[in-house]
Amino acid sequence: MNLRPRASLGRVLDDLGATLLELVHGDADHEGEIGGVVIFDPLDEPVLPAHALVLGIGVREPDEIVRLLEELGRHEAAAVILRSPVARSEEVVAAADRSGVALLGLTRGASWTQLAAMLRSLLAEDDASGAGPETLGGIPSGDLFALANAVAALLDAPVTIEDRSLRVLAFSGRQHEADRSRVETILGRQVPERYSRLLTDRGVFRELYRSDQPVYVQPPDDGPDDFSVPRVAVAVRAGDLVLGSIWAAVHQPLSEDRTRAFCDAARLVALHLLRIRAGADVERRVRADLLSTALEGRVDARTALGRLGLADQPVVVLALAMIEPTGNERSIDVETRLATERQRLSDGLAMHLSAVNPRCATALLGDIAYGLIPVTRTTGEGEIRAVRIAADFLERVGDRIPAAVGVGPVAHDVAGLADSRRSADRALRVLRTGRGTAHRVARLADVHVESLVLELQDLVTARGDQPTGSAARLYAYDQRHQTNLVATLQAWLDAFGDVTVASAAMFVHPNTFRYRLRRVAEVGGIDLNDPEARFATMLQLRLFPPPARGVVEHGGGAPDPT
Repeated sequence: MNLRPRASLGRVLDDLGATLLELVHGDADHEGEIGGVVIFDPLDEPVLPAHALVLGIGVREPDEIVRLLEELGRHEAAAVILRSPVARSEEVVAAADRSGVALLGLTRGASWTQLAAMLRSLLAEDDASGAGPETLGGIPSGDLFALANAVAALLDAPVTIEDRSLRVLAFSGRQHEADRSRVETILGRQVPERYSRLLTDRGVFRELYRSDQPVYVQPPDDGPDDFSVPRVAVAVRAGDLVLGSIWAAVHQPLSEDRTRAFCDAARLVALHLLRIRAGADVERRVRADLLSTALEGRVDARTALGRLGLADQPVVVLALAMIEPTGNERSIDVETRLATERQRLSDGLAMHLSAVNPRCATALLGDIAYGLIPVTRTTGEGEIRAVRIAADFLERVGDRIPAAVGVGPVAHDVAGLADSRRSADRALRVLRTGRGTAHRVARLADVHVESLVLELQDLVTARGDQPTGSAARLYAYDQRHQTNLVATLQAWLDAFGDVTVASAAMFVHPNTFRYRLRRVAEVGGIDLNDPEARFATMLQLRLFPPPARGVVEHGGGAPDPT
């Protein structure tokens, strides 16, 4: 068998036509490989890859269609898909001819979400490494649509390939020869619950997954009218692991020769599903390595950006991480759960960014997921847009997984990319420690002072520095006498010297607070009216956390009332 055509408009119509798509106007043999699937947003500037396939969700009126076609023509899009019935006026036809953009219609009742998922699956590259196509059984590796058509030809019946959860992974042509239940399954890309429950009650799945032979399913006499054509199904296995199943709509049981062919097809489908799983892991590792190379500014960073499709393109770096529970020791179960959550969060970010711009790159490096967002606007607008994208992602994630995102400045070259990553990391660190901000997304400019304090704290910790002067005397006094002079001073400084506010924070009477404040000045030897003395003490209180208190005997008396 010949290798499949490259991801062209003709290939899309061959595999998804009739059931999902119709060609309203234009050239189905549009030259060039489809560069990606993009959702049109009338409120945002379109960023389209070459020969994009655009989903025009909500575009209905003829004048809207004309404007969209003219806009897409300037970006050299391959086609636009609108909800059927599509207004095919003279103005629309003329605009389609001028722009060179084919006009397709999506069948009523079909889901845009499922269409986008199918298109992205159909247009996926054969190999993450970019090498030539590999074949399995004469079918390009991972091309389930071509495989479904090949099985359909062997059985002379329309076929679907489904996973263990009864989600449709691919389907063949000639689906109109089946019944309405098959069409509904394909439109929803999932076997409807009422049919799956019917098959479960009849023991079909139990028999299917226990045997390596096809199972013939006769529609029940008292069943729904739209389930009228018999089915034959076979499980797809890799050893003892059930990967899914193949379903064919037939009018009679299979002959002996076709039964053997069906079983052989199931083994071939298993190889392709395993190759897809392995390819996803390979692609993830390759992209992670390319992104790591680019972010660290190594010698081949420019090449890595080129392979990611982001060479000579201004980008913004996002750094996403979970806000993990503190503690010196964590069990293996906790570490495993955190690792799984990090990967899910990274995958979610990748999906979110790909919807924003198909050229975004995402990878999990250590415990931080990095994303590169290409921008075409000015520096300030690019950063603001990245902040908005990150905030929208965290809002969708919700509070179930506490996370934060640091946003770097716009990078215009490889050196700027490394700087942007460092800035994003610094902002993220502040957010993860919860210092001085309740926000979950920040640029370094938003938390610069907090970042400097953290870095200064690292320096004094590495050198083993200890508190000196007034701070040292106050710490020592509190340690010996079990008092709260440090907390009193901290509350007063945080309240900008407002005794009423500070005393309320300490839950004491203002007069008691004033007495304690005088004791602070006496014990610490600090002039609270001197701004330099206040700043020096405040900085030390930030850098050195209070030491753990011990019980110190002092003549057997009661603790100091302060």
